[in-house]
Amino acid sequence: MCSLIAHVDNGKVVRVEGDPDHPYTAGFACGKVNRDADLVNSPERVLAPLKRSGPKGSGQFTPITWDEALDEITTRWKAIIQESGPLALLGYAYSAHQGLMNRGLVSGLFHRLGGTRLLAGTVCDTCCEEAWNFTLGPVGGADPEDVVHSDLVISWGADLAATNLHFYSLVEHAKKSRGLPLVVIDPRRTRSAKNADLYLPIRIGTDAALALGVMHILVRDKLVDRDYVARHTLGFDEVERDILPKFPPEKVAEITGLPVADIEKFASMYGKAKAAMIRLGEGMTRLAAGGQALRAVALLPGVTGHFAVKGGGAMLLTAASCDLNYAAVRRPGGGAPVTRTVNHLRLGEDLLNMKDPPIRALFISANNPAVTCPEVHKVQKGLSREDLFTVVHDPFMTDTAKYADIVLPAALYLETDDLYRAYGAYWMQWGPAAAKPAGEARSNFDVAQALAGRMGLTDRIFTLTPQDAAKELFKGATGPAAEADPAKVFAGESIHIKHDWDGQPFKTPSGKLEFYSEQLAKIGVSPVPDWQPDAIDEAEAKKWPLRLLTAPGYFQAHTAYSGVGFLRNREGKPFCILHPEDAQKRGLKDGDEVRVFNDRGEIGLMLKVVDEVQPGVLLVPGQRPTGEALSGTINMLCSDRFTDIGEGATYQSTWLDIGPWKAASRVAAE
Repeated sequence: MCSLIAHVDNGKVVRVEGDPDHPYTAGFACGKVNRDADLVNSPERVLAPLKRSGPKGSGQFTPITWDEALDEITTRWKAIIQESGPLALLGYAYSAHQGLMNRGLVSGLFHRLGGTRLLAGTVCDTCCEEAWNFTLGPVGGADPEDVVHSDLVISWGADLAATNLHFYSLVEHAKKSRGLPLVVIDPRRTRSAKNADLYLPIRIGTDAALALGVMHILVRDKLVDRDYVARHTLGFDEVERDILPKFPPEKVAEITGLPVADIEKFASMYGKAKAAMIRLGEGMTRLAAGGQALRAVALLPGVTGHFAVKGGGAMLLTAASCDLNYAAVRRPGGGAPVTRTVNHLRLGEDLLNMKDPPIRALFISANNPAVTCPEVHKVQKGLSREDLFTVVHDPFMTDTAKYADIVLPAALYLETDDLYRAYGAYWMQWGPAAAKPAGEARSNFDVAQALAGRMGLTDRIFTLTPQDAAKELFKGATGPAAEADPAKVFAGESIHIKHDWDGQPFKTPSGKLEFYSEQLAKIGVSPVPDWQPDAIDEAEAKKWPLRLLTAPGYFQAHTAYSGVGFLRNREGKPFCILHPEDAQKRGLKDGDEVRVFNDRGEIGLMLKVVDEVQPGVLLVPGQRPTGEALSGTINMLCSDRFTDIGEGATYQSTWLDIGPWKAASRVAAE
C-alpha cells in the first residue's frame, strides 16, 4: 500500500508516482501502479449502467440510466426478500478497492439488510492470518522499516521484487551499504532469489518441515535462547520433546529436496544472527497444510529470541495493529447475529447447492470470482442460473460482469475520497479524489448509500460523506491508531501507526507465543507445529506428474490490472513455466501452445521453458481473464478444498499434466 502523487491536467490524471516525501514509499512505485493513469483513462472502462440483452455470459448489454438500474435492483430485492427472506441476498465485496469506506460500506449494506454474509478473504489470506493469530494473536509483526537494524533477512515464500518492492529496496540498500545477507526460500527462483546470498528452492508444501528442521539444529547446537523461551513462550518443551527429534537434517533434506549442507548453513546463519527478520509470504499457506506451515515458520524467532530485538522477528501482515472501529462502517446498527455465511472460495458450490433459501440475488463489487475462485466451472454454472439476479459493480467488463443482469460502472481509487490503511507497513493516510469518475461511474460507497436509501435503511452511516464516515472509525479506536489526530489525517498527512515497543507483543489467550495452542486442539488441529504428508496430495501425485505453483505476475498480478494494455503486453499472453527436463520428456519447447489439464478440465496457455522452477512443478504466474488465454483460466483446474486452518483456498494442492495444444484441438475436433 503506497503513498502516491497523482498529476492532473485539466481534470485528467496524466501520471502517478510514489510520494518522495513519504518515509517508506520514498518516491517510487512498482511497474503496475506507475501505469495507473492508464488504468483510469483506459478505453476499456464501463462508462454507463448496462442491462443484459442476451444470454448470461454472452456480454450482450444495453445502456440504461442510473435511476432505472437502481430502481430495478431494489424492486427485485424487495420482492425476493418478501418471498424468500433476506438470506436469499448475498453481497460479495472484497479488496480490489482497498479504501476502507469503499470496501467496507458494501458489506455494511448487506449486514443491515440481514443478507447471507460473505466469509471474505478465503481465496487469499484467511489461512495465514488465522494461523498467525493462533500463534501470536491478532497483532502485527515486525515493522519492515526496522530492517535497518537487521543483520539477516529471510524472504520465506515472498517474492519481494513483485509484491514488497519498498521493503526490497531497503534490503538491497542494506546489502550494498553494509553487506546485509539475504536468504530466499521459494519454490520459484524469483528475481529476489537471484540476488540472494543463499537461495533454497524448497519443494512445495514442505515449509513446516524445513522450519522444524532448523529448530532441531538450533537445539542440537545450543543456539536456543532459553531465557526468552521460558519467559515469553508456551509449549516449546513439548515441541522439543515430541516433534523436533523427527526432523534431523537428513530427513528434512529428503522431505524438502534441499541439500543437507544448505539446511545446515541456513540454520547456522539464523541461529548466530542477532536480529534476523523473516518476511513471510502468503503463498506457502495456499495448500492443504498451509496453516501448519505458517505456524512453524512464525515460531522460529521465538526459539532464538529474535522477537525481542528491533530488526528481528517476523512480519506477515500489519493490519491487525491498526485497531480502528471498523464496525461503524461494516456493521451499522450493531452486531446482528450471523445466521448464514458463504465461504468466498466456494461461491460456485453455494450458488448451485445452497437451499432454504437458495441464493436468489447476488451483488458483486471489487472482485472477479469467475477468475479468482477455484472450481471456476462451478462459478460459471452458478452465475448462469436464469433465476439468479446478479448485479456487478466494476470499472471493466470482467469475466464475472458478463454473467450479470445489471452492470454498474465503478469509480477507481483515484476517483474517490477514502481512508487507506497499509497492510504491509504501518501507515495510514487519507486519499482525496484526484479526478472525477469517468463517464457515469460511481464509487462503491455512493452506490451502497443509494441502494440503502431505496431499501428504506435510515442508519446515519448511509447519509454521511466519505470523510465524515471515515471519522466514525476513530470513535472507539484503540492502540496506536487511536492516538492519530483525525485533523492531521484528513489534511492528508501520512500517519505512522506503530509504536516503538519493547519486543514483539502477543495477544494469544496465554499472552505468550504459543508453540502449543489450546485453541487449535479444540478444533481438532494439531496444537503443536508438525509436518506430515497429505493423503489427498499423495493420491493426486500418483495420478498426475506435475504440481501447480501459482504466484503473482510482475505486470499482471490479478485482473484488476487487465484494463491496461501496456501491462498486458509487458506480461505477454497468459503462460506457464516448465523445467527443461519436463519439457523434453513431453517433446515441448519454449513458445509452444500447450494444453494444461487434470480431471477437472483443460486450459490452453503459452509455454516458457526455463529452470526457474524445479522438475515436477508447473508455474502459472498471475490470474488472467479467460479471453486472454488460448482457453480458460488456471483456477478451472483447482479444487475448492479447504486448508487445515482458516478454511482457505488450496491452489498449490493441485496436480496436473501438460501436452501440446494442437493435438488437443485435433482430438476435440474429431
